[in-house]
Amino acid sequence: MFWYHTETKHSYASVRTSPNRLSWEDQPSTYKVYPENCERFSLKMEDPEDLFLYHIAGLSAKKSYPGIEYYLRINPSAGALYPNELYMQIRGVQGKQDGIYHFEVSSSSLTLLHKITDKEGIEPYFGYKRAMKGYLFLVSAVYWRSAWKYRNRAFRYALLDAGHLLGCIEASALLKPHATQIRYLIDRKKLNSMFGFTEREWFLGGASVAVPVPGQEVNPLEFSLPYVDGSRTFEENEIIVQAYIESMTLSGCQKQIKAPAFTYEPQKLKETIFTRRSQRQFDTQAITKGQFNYIMEILSQPVLSDCDEEVSVYVFVNRVLDMPLGLYKDGEYLKYGDFSKEAGYLSLEQYNLSTQGALAFFLTSRGRNYQALYQKAGIVGHRLYIAANYLGLGCSGIGAYYDDEVNAFLENEEMVLYALAVGE
Repeated sequence: MFWYHTETKHSYASVRTSPNRLSWEDQPSTYKVYPENCERFSLKMEDPEDLFLYHIAGLSAKKSYPGIEYYLRINPSAGALYPNELYMQIRGVQGKQDGIYHFEVSSSSLTLLHKITDKEGIEPYFGYKRAMKGYLFLVSAVYWRSAWKYRNRAFRYALLDAGHLLGCIEASALLKPHATQIRYLIDRKKLNSMFGFTEREWFLGGASVAVPVPGQEVNPLEFSLPYVDGSRTFEENEIIVQAYIESMTLSGCQKQIKAPAFTYEPQKLKETIFTRRSQRQFDTQAITKGQFNYIMEILSQPVLSDCDEEVSVYVFVNRVLDMPLGLYKDGEYLKYGDFSKEAGYLSLEQYNLSTQGALAFFLTSRGRNYQALYQKAGIVGHRLYIAANYLGLGCSGIGAYYDDEVNAFLENEEMVLYALAVGE
């Protein structure tokens, strides 16, 4: 088990003896904005390509409280801290200038960072020899945005949220003709350097929604961008820095070449993507067996990627019509009984979610490529969000749980990556 994962486990004692007292004046900004002299292109919702991009990481709602106002995004994030930034190379897309861009969430626009030619691009840093027509996405983490609240455990959240953002790319790309390929084997060190991140921001993963251009080989693009602050405040966390450095090189990767098959109706999927929300409480209502089967079919689909790690999906069946209660995995029951209270307790005593929900999920893995397996858990989690919301159900991600006690209940020794709850 990766030392960092062991170091950042929660226990009944740890959450009571190590409370985090937040310094609100040090709260980091969740928006990164490049200098005004950079060329920007506002997204236009009547443009199908712009709408595709907006459905990945755009603003979807505004929340207002006395003295506080903030925006929610299409991509979910633990604590609404949004530690991830989205970059992309665009090549051969109608109405778009070929180049490297940053998605500026605050203004719903693309910031042009560097132009590209037919003979150069970032394809070689993704492992491609030929030019790729379409989009090559890169997801980074400004880790202090999460570490401000979650401290050492924040690297877990940054990886999960990156997986959700990759899941957003996959979901939005279902409205296009090309499947999404997740790319973990990217040259992180070189890309971090070219984008001027120093050690305050890092690339975690990428995705390709593109097709090769026959006969058009490309050379590695070389550029150097100045550092641009992505958090306003910053405090270095040596444990997170060490965890990133030690997990940035992947080895022994197995490719997943089988594409997933989904049965979403396009217009309803569009509405689901835009209206997705995290539910904070459930009404202890049962869901149907058909809804359960639909969700499990979605979760069983492969994740097309260049470094596939196995992620186990355990389900606490709390309330499903015509199904016995109990713990379920891969089509079979492991334990029969009402374990809804246990699910709530294991989820850091969030009974309003894992006990009151019809289903509680725990994702685990024994994989060795930490960045890849954790981001895959985020992708699986995002598929659960989309499937549940598509069916008119609620979903909530839970990044905090009693790690070792979850292992004891599941009777496995895998790393516990994520918990989620689904219900009415």
